[in-house]
Amino acid sequence: MSRRRSAILVLEDGRTFHGEAYGSVGETFGEAVFNTGMTGYQETLTDPSYHRQVVVQTAPHIGNTGVNAEDDESGRIWVAGYVVRDPARIGSNWRATGGLEDRLAAEGVVGVSGVDTRALTRHLRERGAMRVGISSVDDDPRALLARVRESPQMVGADLSAQVTTGEPYVVPAQGEHRFTVAALDLGIKRNVPRRLAARGVTTHVLPASSTIDDLLATGADAVFFSPGPGDPATADGPVALAREVLRRRVPLFGICFGSQILGRALGFGTYKLGYGHRGINQPVLDRATGKVEVTSHNHGFAVQVPGARAGAVVPDQVIETEFGGVQVSHVCLNDNVVEGLRAKDVPAFTVQYHPEAAAGPHDADYLFDRFAELIEGGK
Repeated sequence: MSRRRSAILVLEDGRTFHGEAYGSVGETFGEAVFNTGMTGYQETLTDPSYHRQVVVQTAPHIGNTGVNAEDDESGRIWVAGYVVRDPARIGSNWRATGGLEDRLAAEGVVGVSGVDTRALTRHLRERGAMRVGISSVDDDPRALLARVRESPQMVGADLSAQVTTGEPYVVPAQGEHRFTVAALDLGIKRNVPRRLAARGVTTHVLPASSTIDDLLATGADAVFFSPGPGDPATADGPVALAREVLRRRVPLFGICFGSQILGRALGFGTYKLGYGHRGINQPVLDRATGKVEVTSHNHGFAVQVPGARAGAVVPDQVIETEFGGVQVSHVCLNDNVVEGLRAKDVPAFTVQYHPEAAAGPHDADYLFDRFAELIEGGK
């Protein structure tokens, strides 16, 4: 094997890591975040919610199952950069159609390998997610640091228009058609309409700029607000649309970014987490059942409800809003972050995590059944 080019990673606070080029040779910038999943790297790379983020994989060995043509969550890789410790020399899996590094190089994704990802992750946990640069064309850390500090921050970033579909499309129900759902694409993953299709739902996926008339013109029995990247404080258009859906009492389900949008529509605030939740091993309590679920997450922002301090237990009480009473339905047991909302007087609920979880786990898959029941109850 030929020797790799050297590469450097520089965080905006000046911390520098040295390694080797992985994927495409070049330079890239974004927000440094870490993902704790032991598997599912292909789903992570193709998740639009990672747009403009440089993902650090905490699992030390990446690429060992190659890549295939079936597990993508969108039509391309979205991460701004990729950081791994030990890339697999050979990918081995009966479903593989290629190697991970070849895929990264083909799509122009700049990465770095040979980095002490444990030290890097500990640094981000202590200091928080921050801007970062990776370069395999310039080995001067000071020069790269200057460019890192000139790059845009995630706070204030309005990104949904950059990842949404250009044209509406339809994912038909499997078997007998039961319901029609209009899904606002803010960065939707393919497994969402697949999970709905398995329950007899035909999903019309619409651009982020769609109006209430566009949604209802599909004959929708319900509306879905998808996950996506960026700062929810910038999403004034989708928030106004969610408020219109609530006024018309159309059943509404939101996931992740969609949960934050519904939170804003109900009058709550949002805030940026220190380093976010990213991985497939986050414990969440469903307050309705008392069940603790192991769940898949990818969010750097969260909903702030009245009376709840960051890190403190969220009160289990009804919060009065313009649209009636609302309860916090789910909470993260690691840090008490709000992970779900349930409206009591309008047909709407959300979760901050990912029940579609293509790489698993599937503890929260029942939420799609809960959505179908909400639609059924409104017909």
